[in-house]
Amino acid sequence: MAELLPLVSEHLFTMELTTGKAQMVGKGPDGMDLRIVKVTGGSVTGPRLRGRVLSETAADWLRVEADGTAHMDVRLTIEAESGSLAYVHYTGIRTGPLEVLERLNIGEAVPPSEYYFRVAVRFATGAADLAWLNRVIAVGVGQRPPTGPRYDVYAIR
Repeated sequence: MAELLPLVSEHLFTMELTTGKAQMVGKGPDGMDLRIVKVTGGSVTGPRLRGRVLSETAADWLRVEADGTAHMDVRLTIEAESGSLAYVHYTGIRTGPLEVLERLNIGEAVPPSEYYFRVAVRFATGAADLAWLNRVIAVGVGQRPPTGPRYDVYAIR
């Protein structure tokens, strides 16, 4: 029998985003509502990466099921404190009881323990000081305060 290997993680950073009003595209061929949400900015603070989220090319192509479950598809660029750029792409899911998701959708502050919000994160960069990001699989634990999404992002080691 193969040895069971532990899953080890390391906190890389916390990312807080600000977002604009959603463009309501309508139901897609999969029956889900498509909403395109512009990311208008944000910050990245942590032990391995610090910087800001650039707004010019950042958005979430969000698909929402009838029960309120949201499927994220986010692409954005982080400008590190060094001035170097890193492309970030993450997909994920936010789900929970319908009444909790409805409270989130109207901008109410809901304790993160009342819903499930996780993302899988990948990076790409040509910057030498950030090249280590190219070799990282990361996961994020999200929450949705009224100010915008917040993610604690961890490298899986």
